Amino acid sequence: MTLFRLAAAAALALPLLASAAEAQQTTLRVFTGGQQRPDVMRKILDLYQQRNPNVKAEVEVGGATSDVQQQYLNTVLSARDSVLDIILIDVIRPAQWAAQQWAEPLDTYLGAERNAVMARYLPAYRDANIIDGKVIALPYFADAQFLYFRKDLLEKHKLQPPKNWEELITTAQTVLKGEGNANLRGFETAGAPIEGTVCTFLVPMWGAGGNLTDGQGRLQLDAAAAKKPFELWTQMKQANVLPPNIAEVVTDRMRLNFQAGNLLFAMQWGYAWNRFQNDADTQVKDKVAVVPLPSFAGGQPATCIGGWQVAVSAFGKNKAEAVKLARFLSSPEVSKMQAILASHLPVFAEVYDDAEVLQANPWFAQARPVVLTARSRPISPRYNEVSDIIRSNMNAFLAGTRTSDQALSDMNQRLARVMR
Repeated sequence: MTLFRLAAAAALALPLLASAAEAQQTTLRVFTGGQQRPDVMRKILDLYQQRNPNVKAEVEVGGATSDVQQQYLNTVLSARDSVLDIILIDVIRPAQWAAQQWAEPLDTYLGAERNAVMARYLPAYRDANIIDGKVIALPYFADAQFLYFRKDLLEKHKLQPPKNWEELITTAQTVLKGEGNANLRGFETAGAPIEGTVCTFLVPMWGAGGNLTDGQGRLQLDAAAAKKPFELWTQMKQANVLPPNIAEVVTDRMRLNFQAGNLLFAMQWGYAWNRFQNDADTQVKDKVAVVPLPSFAGGQPATCIGGWQVAVSAFGKNKAEAVKLARFLSSPEVSKMQAILASHLPVFAEVYDDAEVLQANPWFAQARPVVLTARSRPISPRYNEVSDIIRSNMNAFLAGTRTSDQALSDMNQRLARVMR
């Protein structure tokens, strides 16, 4: 055969080889929310594709909040649509997803490794993803709420970070008076009718020694601690530390306010640190620090557990390949990548001790004990209803359209029906 004929034959074979490779390639579609750094997810998936040429991973980006994302997912999954293979879900969702049978249980895929795999995660995240003995999802990254503060302003006024809420109020008043800046606000937390506002109720109640329910699951909203959130936010409003429009504040608006240099204290999630340090428009680079959220005098600090989990859709067509990718996304290697690239808190204890991670996030040394002691919001297959009852009443109180007695009464009556 002449050289020309050999070249022609090779040229004809190339499209056939490419077509065969494409035919063998599995496409997986990964759903992530806007706040979960889809840009970082893309980098992680690019690495996976390099190592697994038979897999093409696509990213679908949903809404900016857990609520908006879940509204979309409710539609897709209720229709048993196979368009999504892997889905990032909020740590509050596994019980709901298990009840709806939207997530593929992973026990069979993990096989004999099941217990060893789950034992590597931080306990709170291992427990959050095991529902009725089944592994419903795998942890992706951890989160908790911290007290962010402007360390430069506290140092300027020779003040220490507050350990209780009373100290926070007096510290904020001192700084606000000393700065004389009409744009500077004292403290913000989520107040709009969103998921974060559930924690605006729970954190002060926990910090006062209270619980939503007792050991038998009975509501404790008639206890003194249940009134503490309402008393605290009223006191902060009267002290001009909490802004008048607190009932309109959503999580990322708070982040933007702090990032613009217009906020002294914030009850905010871990994702914000990287934005404060690295966003092009940040006004607070190297001016921020975090400490545990305050308690009440004589009480213990408390915070809400947060974070995102990797679930495999029960309706996907490539479940075995999806589980392989899910395990990669939930690995120590990826946990380290997320910590460095997005300041996402690790779900593995050993990653907190990694030198490169600590270089990128010095505050992780203080973050780990906070994450370990973070508390779960109510675990219920009807959590959407639980959340709506708490957040809507908290929002109405902050907006001034409902008194604390009215809010607590409504919460008590409606939660009693949902949580029994």
